Amino acid sequence: MSVEPHAHDAHHEIEMPHASMRDYVIGFVLSVILTAIPFWLVMTMPLSAGVTGAVIMGFAVVQIVVHMVFFLHMTPKAEGGWSLTSLVFTIIVVVIMLAGSLWVMHHLNTNMMPMPHEPTSQAVGQTTGQVP
Repeated sequence: MSVEPHAHDAHHEIEMPHASMRDYVIGFVLSVILTAIPFWLVMTMPLSAGVTGAVIMGFAVVQIVVHMVFFLHMTPKAEGGWSLTSLVFTIIVVVIMLAGSLWVMHHLNTNMMPMPHEPTSQAVGQTTGQVP
């Protein structure tokens, strides 16, 4: 009695999601719209610079989601949910790294800059009449 070593592997195959032409067209149209609106905002400047930057960042996040859903097929069902789980973990790590880096740079800037009330050695010598 021989057992084939790969007989049980057929049940553990990863199913890749399939998309239709309709899904690709919807993703493409959404991508074009999500690119055209920020372009229009920059070219016509109907809003202030800060608001325009915030709106563009919002559109960028939405466009990332559109690309992941319509082109990369990242859904909770794809690959048993592991691709989405790894994406969430990656996002958490990147946010922690960025926040930590910004926090460290802010405190370095605050604590390491020379204070304006600290006199230098030449300024001390000039006020007291002593020459170093």
